[in-house]
Order: sequence, then structure tokens, then C-alpha cells
Amino acid sequence: MQVIERLPVRLKFRRLQKLKLCVLMSLLVVLLILTGGSLYAHSQPAQSANAADPAEIVWRMVAQNETRARQLKYFTSCRHYHIEFHGLGHSMTADMHVQATYTAGAGKTFHVIDESGSHLLIDHVLTKLLETEQDDSRQQKAALTPFNYTFIFDRQTNENGRLLYVFSVEPKVKNKLLYRGKVWIDAEDYAVTQVEAQPAENPSFWIKKTEIHHTYEKVGEFWLPETNRSESQVRLGGSAVLTIDYGTYQFGEPHG
Repeated sequence: MQVIERLPVRLKFRRLQKLKLCVLMSLLVVLLILTGGSLYAHSQPAQSANAADPAEIVWRMVAQNETRARQLKYFTSCRHYHIEFHGLGHSMTADMHVQATYTAGAGKTFHVIDESGSHLLIDHVLTKLLETEQDDSRQQKAALTPFNYTFIFDRQTNENGRLLYVFSVEPKVKNKLLYRGKVWIDAEDYAVTQVEAQPAENPSFWIKKTEIHHTYEKVGEFWLPETNRSESQVRLGGSAVLTIDYGTYQFGEPHG
């Protein structure tokens, strides 16, 4: 009799766990957008573009980004990932410190320094996120270029003493790593300084809405990722927030 009474509870628990896993895997698809098309644009000043010619601005940005292969050979940084999930009657958090290594021509590799918190978040979100970023860094299928996006000039603005061009972007192709939103392009270096976006298509029924905020910083002669924050609203109630601090960059020459 006790077994008969416990069975529905176990089934309910298993269903809840399965539902949580479905939500987390849907969240992962959203978070993968954060790693797509990261720019490592060399900041060598280009000739001034005519603000009335948006296409010229975009192609100068692309040209500056392509110098990465020639100028940026190697770097390391220690990143901090923090994720919080609240919903379905449960709250989970997880943290991970990762050493990221970039080598021109080979892409990125990651070494987990330490991790804590929910194993569900670590195994099914953060670890998968690193694996996907590592793969995409070699293929560059989600680069911010006119081949993948339509660029629509929005306005000029001044922030922190620098002139910026603001564009709206819409994806041209189907790719789970692409987004739609706005990008800020520095008028002197033709490097992306900020991205405010949403997934181009809702990747899952379980995710109601997602906002992505990504910033870049100028480190020496390069613009590199600085911070990232993504907040997703879960359709059944609750939210998931991921923040990434990209840490301090160390430059050098590839080992070996």
C-alpha cells in the first residue's frame, strides 16, 4: 500500500525534473547566442567613413575585424560565469571560473579552474556553453557580417568622448547563434563596442522572452569582450540570468 501511495509522488518528481531539464536545455540554446560572432577587432585607425554611407561603415568594420588573424595571435583570460534559475518551485545557482585561451588559426580552448552550485546548471548549461563557443571559434559561422545580417543605420551618438554609429541588425540566414537588435560601432576604430539584442527566433516554447546585453572594451590595440548579461523569462513563471565577466586579458605568443 505504501508503494502505491509513493508512486504518484515519484512520478510527479520525475516529471518535474524532466520539465526543469527541458527548460534548461531551451535556455542553453538562448545562451549560445552570447558566444556567436564575438569580435576581436584590431583598433588600428581606419580612414574616416562618410556617416551618410552606412554600407561603407559596415564594411570598414568587417575589414578591421579580419585583421584579427594577422594581429591578434594569442591571449589568455580568467572568466567568471554566474547563472541563476528561479522557477518551477525551485531556485538554482552555479558559478564557474574558466581560463580561456585564444590562438589565432586554432580558436579558443577552455580550462575549468573551479565550479560550484547546481550540477544540473553546470553540466547542462555552462559546460555545453563552453563546448559550443570553442567549436564556433574555429568555424565563425555566426560572425557579424553582411553575409549573415542586414544592417540598417539608426543614428550617431557620443559616449565617453567617442563617436559611435548605431545600427539595427536582422539575420539573413537561419542559425541558432544569430540575434536581432542593435550594435554600436566605434567611429575611429570601426569595432563593435556594445550589443543589445534578442534571439532572432524564439528557440523554445519554454522561453517567453530574452534580453542580451554585451559590452566590449579596448585593451591595448584590440577590442575584446568585457561583460555579458542575458536574462530569460520562463513561460511557466520564473527567470534565468547568466552573467559573464571576461576578466583581464594577457597577451603573448602561442606556446609550443
